[in-house]
Amino acid sequence: MFRPTMTTCLALSVTLCTGWVAAVCAEEKAQLVQREDPYFKQAQEQLQQKLAQPKNTNRAKNVILVVGDGMGFSTVTAARIFEGQQRGVDGESNVLAWEAFPYLAAAKTYSANAQITDSAPSAVAMTTGVKTLNDLMGLDHTASLNDCEDQKTKTVTTLWEMAASLGMSTATITHATPGATYAHIANRDWESDAKMPAEALAAGCSDIARQLVEMKYGNGLNVAMGGGRANFLPESATDPEYSAKKGNRKDGRDLTQAWLKRYGERGSYVWNQSQFDRIDPAKVDHLLALFEPSHMNFDHDRREDAAGEPSLAEMTGKAIDILARNPEGYLLLVEGGRIDHGSHNGNAYRTLTDTVALNEAVKTVIRKVDLDETLVVVTGDHSHTLTLAGYAKRGNPILGISIGVNGKPLLGSDGKPYTTVSFANGPGGVIPLQERPALTMEQASAPDFIQPALVPMKSETHGGEDLGIYAIGPWSHLFQGTVEENYTFHVMNYASRIGERLSNL
Repeated sequence: MFRPTMTTCLALSVTLCTGWVAAVCAEEKAQLVQREDPYFKQAQEQLQQKLAQPKNTNRAKNVILVVGDGMGFSTVTAARIFEGQQRGVDGESNVLAWEAFPYLAAAKTYSANAQITDSAPSAVAMTTGVKTLNDLMGLDHTASLNDCEDQKTKTVTTLWEMAASLGMSTATITHATPGATYAHIANRDWESDAKMPAEALAAGCSDIARQLVEMKYGNGLNVAMGGGRANFLPESATDPEYSAKKGNRKDGRDLTQAWLKRYGERGSYVWNQSQFDRIDPAKVDHLLALFEPSHMNFDHDRREDAAGEPSLAEMTGKAIDILARNPEGYLLLVEGGRIDHGSHNGNAYRTLTDTVALNEAVKTVIRKVDLDETLVVVTGDHSHTLTLAGYAKRGNPILGISIGVNGKPLLGSDGKPYTTVSFANGPGGVIPLQERPALTMEQASAPDFIQPALVPMKSETHGGEDLGIYAIGPWSHLFQGTVEENYTFHVMNYASRIGERLSNL
């Protein structure tokens, strides 16, 4: 007679137990004994939240695109742990503001001519819906770098230009990501006329800063805040904050005054914290704020600025307060631009502190907007080579050396400790034949510490892996699966009906 073994009974009990077999197998029926396990219960709660999540199919009156420049999945993971540890809570299970959004897709970020994109074509993908070449902004993939004629004839229309044409309020500055909302340029470095070749100027091509002030669609931009002041001031002008610095412009124009002339009493220009604080959103329709001659300070270094710089969260809040007055709605880009620079410098501390600053900006967005009518999309434009590796114990400082679960430093084959965070290449690369230093926790956790890198380079490079698109609000459920980076434009355009409404005018 066939007598089922325990293994056979288990198999039968979870497939088809009938008749005498059921009686034999009854005692071996699997029990879900882990129901009260905290990890099990947490996942069950998350499942119920997902099941109860309704799809919002309202028209998105407002669209906010938040871009962490260089913010790939590894940076998000490291920042999640870092932010939690900074607050004294469990970093590993911590949740950043956008990680609580209900929908997530993965974006393929390659450009039309490169496996690994730079910030210009990735921004073009998100703002226009097409991929283009590295270093181009607002031009299609058939354009050539540094070709002024192509700058005139191979332009693509941005969602921001379309929104301005509808009378919506628009916000964005001259660097690659924000510049891609309004600029059409044959080289992303042409931020002022001083950086353009003579033949391009002679052919009548305009620089990025000039295109910002002279945006021809609708009534132009409503809010533009960030750094890059030197690109708006003539080379004869002394910078208002740094007496040893001058403007960059060779055409003699002061574009800050051109901005004020264009918008009159409803326009404003500020360059320091106190002026920013005095801006009344109810009385200003067009705000230009330039807080540094070049890039703004890293968030960690902002407190050392004598003239003062508002935080990204403060600028985001002010922008929303100004834009929200428009009954037609608004389109806003918020960029955490210096996340990218921290990684290029091989300095993970500033990468992560600026990502935390972006997290505060997203919290401000969620607090101020009505998600029934506002689509919020948080993403990166490309990744970096930042990695998390090793077997550090739970709760180990994310920027320290790796300590194992036994409480002892984890060692490389050379007998020396290693850090959890490192880069594949960059300034922290060990010169051949030079011994790897024996690091301490204090050294590795210091704000100015340069993380170890495999390949020595003056500047760390971008990474090419996919990155996250986190979304909440109207039609956010369209962000699912693995998509092309330019898909982001199409969802924002569909959710807001901007293109549809423009075609009906």
